[in-house]
Amino acid sequence: MSQYRIFLISLLAAIVAGCASTSIPDPEAGDGSMDSSGDGSSSSGFEDRSAFGGEDVPFEGSDAAMAMIIYFDFDQSDLKPQYADLLARHANRLSNNSAARIRLEGHADERGSREYNIGLGERRSQAVRRMLLIQGATTSQISTVSFGEERPAAFGSNEESYALNRRVEIKYLN
Repeated sequence: MSQYRIFLISLLAAIVAGCASTSIPDPEAGDGSMDSSGDGSSSSGFEDRSAFGGEDVPFEGSDAAMAMIIYFDFDQSDLKPQYADLLARHANRLSNNSAARIRLEGHADERGSREYNIGLGERRSQAVRRMLLIQGATTSQISTVSFGEERPAAFGSNEESYALNRRVEIKYLN
């Protein structure tokens, strides 16, 4: 019970911290999507953020920090070119460290059925996985899971909350 309470407090703190500096670009501007899933869908222009409150997580032995979240448009599952450099850096880290393992966690907003959102989260995590594999990561380094709408990053029934919940989180396991 206390772990749940700590998790809840941490999540709320992350949401408050993330909302303080979040700017959402115009989704109509620059729609150069690269279709990794082959289904003609596209991703959004939202800022990259780490798993906790928008802060970057530095990697071991590196002064650089990388974002850990890829955001998507409503009902879409492919990647925009704006994420190419970020994913190339993650793929480079994986290809240079054969012991590194990641889990790609796909998420969706609350709109749609539970089953549909699980599938959408899976398509999103698979799109990120395919890009990492193309850029040098190996299949043994990457696992995927879909939480659908079950683990929202933001609570609320508005476009801002929905936008923050349409994501894939990159989690390093070691």
